[in-house]
Amino acid sequence: MAEQPLSPGDDAAPGTPGTGENLCPRCSGSGRINGVECPECEGTGKVIEGIGGG
Repeated sequence: MAEQPLSPGDDAAPGTPGTGENLCPRCSGSGRINGVECPECEGTGKVIEGIGGG
């Protein structure tokens, strides 16, 4: 399986253990800022972030 490219806001590749999908904090999940594609999530409205903690 080919790896998916990371968006600038991703902490890791999709499916990486200990990560999950979250709304992009920069565009609040809309995928757009001021009418243009969000550079953080590349227009998806989602980022992959580390979850859990301890």
